[in-house]
Amino acid sequence: MYQALYRKWRPKTFSQVVGQDHITGTLQRQVAEGRTAHAYLFTGTRGTGKTTCARILAKAVNCLHPEDGAPCNRCEACRGIDSGSLLDVTELDAASNSRVDDIRELLSESVYTPTVLKKRVYIIDEVHMLSTQAFNALLKTIEEPPEHLMFILATTELHKVPATILSRCQRFNFKRILPRDMEKHLLRIAGAENIPLAPDGAEILARMANGALRDALSLLDQCRVAQGRLDSRTVLDILGLAGSVQTVELMDCILRRDAAGALTRLDELYRGGKDVAAMLGELGDLARDMTILKAAPDGAAALLTGIYDTKTLKSLSGSQPMRRFLYLTETIQACCAGLGDSFQPRTDAELCLLRLCDEGLSGDLTALSQRIDRLEDQISNGISIKTVPQNSGMSPKPAPVSRDSTGTSRDEPAEDRPPMPEEPPLPAEPSRPPEPKVEEERPPLPEEPSAQEENAPPWEGGSKDRLEELIGPGSQLEHFKIK
Repeated sequence: MYQALYRKWRPKTFSQVVGQDHITGTLQRQVAEGRTAHAYLFTGTRGTGKTTCARILAKAVNCLHPEDGAPCNRCEACRGIDSGSLLDVTELDAASNSRVDDIRELLSESVYTPTVLKKRVYIIDEVHMLSTQAFNALLKTIEEPPEHLMFILATTELHKVPATILSRCQRFNFKRILPRDMEKHLLRIAGAENIPLAPDGAEILARMANGALRDALSLLDQCRVAQGRLDSRTVLDILGLAGSVQTVELMDCILRRDAAGALTRLDELYRGGKDVAAMLGELGDLARDMTILKAAPDGAAALLTGIYDTKTLKSLSGSQPMRRFLYLTETIQACCAGLGDSFQPRTDAELCLLRLCDEGLSGDLTALSQRIDRLEDQISNGISIKTVPQNSGMSPKPAPVSRDSTGTSRDEPAEDRPPMPEEPPLPAEPSRPPEPKVEEERPPLPEEPSAQEENAPPWEGGSKDRLEELIGPGSQLEHFKIK
């Protein structure tokens, strides 16, 4: 039965682990000196050797004939752990066993001493997937475990592990494997498997793996079915990638603002079976390399991806400003982030190329910055800019005003129609004689009473009827004497 390369060539001892010398050396010395901890936490990205080192450590602490802290891989304990026939070493996937009941069942078994081996080892992979209740159930046992018990936790998301667990474990951070170490390992495996892998093909596979050796071995397993030598061109064709030459040609069209040429290149790659997301990813890597080379021209060699040589990057960059490279990188990254949910990835890629060729289509301050840059370039190159002459002492003539059918005034430029002739003055109206003023007739004012009449009481000179109006009718009149 055929077995995948990453399973067949899984390291069996500490010395076979690639790119993690700072971890394997420490673990081997701890086993040799008998100073192993009761709980370990391995963290890092995928494919860097976390589970592999956990299995090797489980063999090392239970090996009957250890060799300077490393397992011999020949005794019954080592062979039983490799085959998975010994129940004293249990590997648990927390992604599918995240409930608190699963952890309680594990802890109920952990109190018993191992049946065959010296230590009972529990390897919990993807431990960050455990629930809060499961972490709480595991906490007390990790803090004070029995002497025969060892926990090895592995995770890719350290920030999801509670601080109470972190403080009770020895933590080891697995770093990404360097491309040069991965290339040597791929060439060694290819030679043992009779795979005609060229050095440039191994370089492409190492760059695409992004620091994960398991991914590199999976890509090599995919490419081994090709006929002939596995060079860089063959690897790119099998994996459906554009390649460095075609990506450089596409970037050259973008930097020359040749939108038609960029769309034509994209159509050729698309019809050739290339993946749109992979094409934009390679274009983003190229833009990143040019940005880093522009920012740090002296020490950028160690930071580049290595797919493109320095001479090609410098010829592409030319005299382009840093703002241009930053705009290219940010626009490509934003487009790549949205391709996963896109209904038409090709259309999104074409729109992205149009925005890369013309910043004025971005709809933000980048368009204004582009116009300013062009003006500065014209001035620096000695190209004169036309200015509008101003006539001294003369005020500009106002533009004629026309009116539509509704009477609304409408300004029109003076150059669209000739000036209107001046209208003749209206004839003066004949003068009229002034009309005489007519005084209005008013009724005569009543005569004012004299001072003596004003001071006289109301009954003086009055009559009986008048007194009745003032003091009322009745017998009260007998008190007054009417003259």
